[in-house]
Amino acid sequence: MRGQIIEKSKGVWLIRIQQRGIDGKRKSFSETFKGTKSEADKQLTKKLGELDNGTLNVNSKQTLSEFLDVWLETIAKPRLHQRTFGDYQNLMRLHVRDSLGNVKLSDLKAIHIQKLYGELQTEKKLAARRVRYVHAVLSSALTKAVELDILPRNVAKLVQLPKETKKEMDVLTEDECGLFINALKGERLATMFSFALATGLRPEEYLALQWKDVDFDKQTATVRRAVIRLPKSKWYFSEPKTKSSRRILPLPVSLVKELRTHRRKQNEERLKLGAAWQNHDLVFPSEVGTPSTHSNITQVFKRVLKNAKLRTSLRLYDLRHSHATLLLKAGVHAKVVSERLGHSTIALTLDVYSHVLPSMQAEAAAHLEIMLYRKNG
Repeated sequence: MRGQIIEKSKGVWLIRIQQRGIDGKRKSFSETFKGTKSEADKQLTKKLGELDNGTLNVNSKQTLSEFLDVWLETIAKPRLHQRTFGDYQNLMRLHVRDSLGNVKLSDLKAIHIQKLYGELQTEKKLAARRVRYVHAVLSSALTKAVELDILPRNVAKLVQLPKETKKEMDVLTEDECGLFINALKGERLATMFSFALATGLRPEEYLALQWKDVDFDKQTATVRRAVIRLPKSKWYFSEPKTKSSRRILPLPVSLVKELRTHRRKQNEERLKLGAAWQNHDLVFPSEVGTPSTHSNITQVFKRVLKNAKLRTSLRLYDLRHSHATLLLKAGVHAKVVSERLGHSTIALTLDVYSHVLPSMQAEAAAHLEIMLYRKNG
């Protein structure tokens, strides 16, 4: 029962309204009312109406940050993959709590959220896609607040979202790949960059690759995990991004030879470091055996690009894009490329790499010219 009236003395009534919070605890609003039993009933009905339309909130002291703490732990965490839950935590910590965390949940307005999204774009330079991801998580939390009668409505649904524009993909051409590989000579993690380009793995996948995942006889590498970074230099291994991300990839013969040499050099490093080496069986670890950080390998990547006189605007992830683009341009079936990338569907692959399709269509027309016309005079 959400509300009740209790007779304290003749003509004096205690009106009590209870509401269960997201943490499962009951919170209450109480008011003393003087009058008849019928009048007290009407006052209770009035207060319940105020609760429903949002003018009365028994959780009025709870801040957005406090609500997010409970929502993340009790609602989101049990139903999410560990990796996704970590993303949710980081999004709220980095982009919501500082600006809106201290705002009372009952005082939260659409204008607060609209202003936040504007600041994320103009001050933090977040891409529209990232802002929309922040919105998806925040809106999900506020929807649960509505379902639990903590809020009358989800004000996040009143906000106008930034328009997501498709950024033109920047990839290495076949000739540029040659320049890039030549510029890797002498780099400690040269094989890692070659591996990234030749397999199309995501950075979090090849940084989590272990030697037991590499089959030198069959010349394959198996993707079984990803490394996830947390604040304060913490990390953990997670399941791959999707079911399709668990895959076995045949490797080029030259890359297998390079991996053998890389392993020998790594063993020499390990012996020199002795007890200081932290053994996680990683193929591409840091100098002490732990997973290499994204920031450190990005620095090396930018240096290699500069030495190769290539665009330093390229990102680590563009090696994955380059891998896929080269295969599609070479006529490799999109289904095969999709499987190598670990995409959930071939439709996703074709959508992401739609920029390759026009040249493929032109090649198809050229083949038709030969097959249908030239051969038949």
